[in-house]
Amino acid sequence: MGHSILGGIPILLFIVITVITKKTALSAWISSLLAIIMLKGIHFIPEYIQTMYDVLSDNSFQLLLIVAMGFSGIAAVLEKSGAMLGFQNILRKVCKNRRSTLFFTWILGGIIFIDDYLNALAVSASMKGISDNYKIPREHLAYTTNCMGACVCVLVPISSWAAFAVGIGAAYNVGPNDYLQAIPFMFYPITSIILCLLTGFDLFPKIGALKKAYLRVQTNGNVLDNQDCNVKEIDTRSLKATSPWNFLIPVGVLIIGMILADSDLVVGMILAIVSMFFLFVPQKIFKVDSFLETFTSGMSAVLPLILNIFAVYIMENASAKMGFMDALAQLISTHFPKVILPMMAFISVAAITFFAASFWALIVISYPIFIPMATATGIPAYIIIAAIMSGVALGSQSCLYSDAIFMVSAGTGVSNARQFEVVLPYTIIGAAFASVLFLVVGIRLAM
Repeated sequence: MGHSILGGIPILLFIVITVITKKTALSAWISSLLAIIMLKGIHFIPEYIQTMYDVLSDNSFQLLLIVAMGFSGIAAVLEKSGAMLGFQNILRKVCKNRRSTLFFTWILGGIIFIDDYLNALAVSASMKGISDNYKIPREHLAYTTNCMGACVCVLVPISSWAAFAVGIGAAYNVGPNDYLQAIPFMFYPITSIILCLLTGFDLFPKIGALKKAYLRVQTNGNVLDNQDCNVKEIDTRSLKATSPWNFLIPVGVLIIGMILADSDLVVGMILAIVSMFFLFVPQKIFKVDSFLETFTSGMSAVLPLILNIFAVYIMENASAKMGFMDALAQLISTHFPKVILPMMAFISVAAITFFAASFWALIVISYPIFIPMATATGIPAYIIIAAIMSGVALGSQSCLYSDAIFMVSAGTGVSNARQFEVVLPYTIIGAAFASVLFLVVGIRLAM
């Protein structure tokens, strides 16, 4: 247990270095090296190499790699073709000022609920140009996109997240109806979504790093701090808009293909790439070689981000081998009194999600811990499901090395460290409010 909990030291070091230096790459590689040294001592070099191979063969890393590079290539083709500009010209009829732009970003985040990766990349790619036009800091776009990713995915019962949770719950006699009953009690994602909307309409104040971002825009007009840019962006000033259908058809093919392939985002992306080829080449927007060159150039733009993710996965892999996840699970497996069980389930799951950055795996871990505890104390299963999924959403939104934040970074150019600074005050407020509501529910159930 003692050695296991020490596996969290590299993660804490990563967070500290990132917050202080704002350099995700530096902190990721240093922390990954420390994790391997802690694991194997003087034999760390062969272990580091082996862990690199382990990460490359990890299904979740492979998915993230394919999605990040593939979508970056798709976005580059849509931008270079003028399709993105054509679609944005349509959106500009709805987005007439800063508030309406942020509101439509919020709405779009709610519409694309199938998968958090798709949500993060599609929403940021669609709204980035319009957001920049109205001098909205990229940090606010990133905050809105990030919030509407995980939070919406847990609230919609037909999303990939909900489908996975329902599948895991079947082993504990928890079915789809329990998940549906849990949705109104998912206090954190509901609160977070409302808070995001109110902030966009200036009905809730800009706090901390978000307030500083708006001051920067007012001072020098830069929507993105030049030192903060996480990916190489295409200069769209010389591009001409083409038909918005050139944007809508590939995106529609991507979403429909993903749905028909049982929520397989990679299948949807491949179909979208094929549809773009047969749309743009016959229109003479691209030649075959220029299409491929633009796509591969877009893929390479996220290489620095991919390397950061790779280092983080190495760190997480080593921490897991030291038993860090198991140690955290043991710390929260104590029997809590009925009155505080929903609140403690929410807080515990959020804390583990934040440190372990393993969201679907955490659902697997938390169900056998909290569902039996709920049954033993007479708490309805749907209340605990609500607490667990609320905790997962909080951890996903706030963890600076989470998949969700990396995807938002790829779409908006805002670094993980900057996103963490922006989102932290709002997640704290949302978490505090949700904790109180879960405590109230526990008190009512105990009466």
